[in-house]
Amino acid sequence: MKCDWNGLPLDFHLTGGEASDSRQFETLLGIGSDIDPRAVVTDKGCDSKANRNATRDRGIAPLIPHKANAKGWPGFFPKALYRGRARIEQAIGKLKRFKRIALRCEKTAENHAALVAFACGLILVKSVHTA
Repeated sequence: MKCDWNGLPLDFHLTGGEASDSRQFETLLGIGSDIDPRAVVTDKGCDSKANRNATRDRGIAPLIPHKANAKGWPGFFPKALYRGRARIEQAIGKLKRFKRIALRCEKTAENHAALVAFACGLILVKSVHTA
């Protein structure tokens, strides 16, 4: 899932439950509207040179923490910006409030993707109509 800094969903890419986050990283960079992000904030699961180079090639700053066993750590990591990663977790939490999505009641990927898109639309509408 791709979301903005406010935790509102922009777009998503549905994969199998056993799919690796790291292998879907370039796909996630490409989906969504024509918004040019300044930074990509992910967890350690996407820590690889290929993912970092893919973001830099697009002119995006990678905010990806290094794994404990990685070699050649830089001396600085922007922890204050990395705290914004909680926004994607909150967006997933909002999405899982819909019982049919959380329990994966739909059998086909097409039906499940349709429900996720509908739920994302409801989340966006609710964010507009807050007083």
